Amino acid sequence: MIRVRPTRGTDIGRLEAVERSAATLFRTLPDLAWIADDHVAGPDTHRIAVAQGLSWVAVDAADQPIGFLIAAETDANLHILELSVAAEHQGRGAGRALMAAARQEAEVRAKQALTLTTFSTVPWNAPFYARLGYAALTFAETPAYLRETLAAEAAHSLTDRVAMRLTL
Repeated sequence: MIRVRPTRGTDIGRLEAVERSAATLFRTLPDLAWIADDHVAGPDTHRIAVAQGLSWVAVDAADQPIGFLIAAETDANLHILELSVAAEHQGRGAGRALMAAARQEAEVRAKQALTLTTFSTVPWNAPFYARLGYAALTFAETPAYLRETLAAEAAHSLTDRVAMRLTL
């Protein structure tokens, strides 16, 4: 059983290591290997999410973070900014548990949907979210904030991206 709890300020210093560990999986994809060494969310992003009650950690038996999820509110939706699970803990349900925590919070906040952007063909990205009920959006279905996110990602050499939504 994976335990998920709200992120504490004292957890923030450990989250970069979790994110870097999670990103090492990209080394298996030659065109995306650079992501393993790219920038991470950073402590300021985490502090904002913690202050807004939009950050959760999956923890091990010693209550140490092994994964995290940070989100942001839009008018109608809750947007997943980042989901990372340390490489040695992947495939054991931590990602699903963190996504469930975000969904629960979106329901508490009476949001219409959860949204995210991800790689469409990376096996542990869009297919993972599709198994959780997220659907890829066509351009016409994509709200302006997600179009802006996709454009910013493309400017940072992140291609093959898709916006996805889980309607609540």
